[in-house]
Amino acid sequence: MTDTHFLPAEWYPQSGIQLTWPHENTDWDYILEEVTECYINLAREISSREMLLIVTPQVDLVRSLLEGKVNMNRVTFVQCDTNDTWARDHGPITTVKDGKPVINDFKFNGWGLKFAADKDNLITSKCFYDGTFNGEYVNHLNFVLEGGAIESDGEGTVLTTSECLLSKNRNGGSTKAEIEQYLKDVFNLKQVLWVDHGYLAGDDTDSHIDTLARLCPGNVIAYVKCKDTTDEHYESLKAMENQLKELRTLGGEPYKLIALPMSEPVYFEGERLPATYANFLIMNGAVLYPTYSQPGNDAAAFNALTEAFPGYEIVGVNCEALIKQHGSLHCVTMQFPKDTLAKELKLWQD
Repeated sequence: MTDTHFLPAEWYPQSGIQLTWPHENTDWDYILEEVTECYINLAREISSREMLLIVTPQVDLVRSLLEGKVNMNRVTFVQCDTNDTWARDHGPITTVKDGKPVINDFKFNGWGLKFAADKDNLITSKCFYDGTFNGEYVNHLNFVLEGGAIESDGEGTVLTTSECLLSKNRNGGSTKAEIEQYLKDVFNLKQVLWVDHGYLAGDDTDSHIDTLARLCPGNVIAYVKCKDTTDEHYESLKAMENQLKELRTLGGEPYKLIALPMSEPVYFEGERLPATYANFLIMNGAVLYPTYSQPGNDAAAFNALTEAFPGYEIVGVNCEALIKQHGSLHCVTMQFPKDTLAKELKLWQD
């Protein structure tokens, strides 16, 4: 990317990853031990490769949980009150301007006023003013935008869904044209590609793109494909697939499509959960992807991601606990482009 201001792709070199830790005052209380084990596994995988920022109101407790299990030299903490744990959506969306990070703080309103988010909405500014981030802070709190709602290729294209970005409970006073222009202005984009189909039962996000279709290096889109014609998702995901075939890169070429398997139906307390293999996290040289104790599908997802990310280490992390609160691996993480985390630079200097 030659422009002086751009929204990096997730595979752009990273400074580290954010996790916002679950506690007894979040919706995880009823399965706190189970979900904490998942978070420890995530922390282990992340800290073995890059810096890990943990946001929590209980720093000493979380530190004691992690001692001896993760590389603590690569962990930094911010003590902060939180409503929940979805770092993808309350975390900053970081751009790069003249080679330096820009911390863009958008409003998070609980996915269209579904859940309380007053504490989570303050996390990014708290982290910045605590000295956690390098670079410039830009206040966009007059606009609702979640990180899971957009996918960037780092070259001026963003992929999103109309179901989410046009939700009347987010920026309902704005038209599609106005929202598209806003995204182009803020992120210095050349095109916004809209996906109008696709959903997952049990999803609270109004069809975040990171649950359905993901941009990958080399003009590739990895997407959820449903082969079961009797499944409630079949028609909508088929329509999404057909629309993805029609999308074009800035160079006018079609994207290469790589199908991810549809998870077998997963239920909890009688409700179908939005288990998806599209909710993977791209890191420096590795891809962490969610598994659901479905050997055939877990393996098929591994094979698809191996094709989409040649040369990357593909690592599965069991995320059955996460989907009980209607999210998965990508939803609970947020990556930062290189040079963003202050502790990362200090480690280099040391």
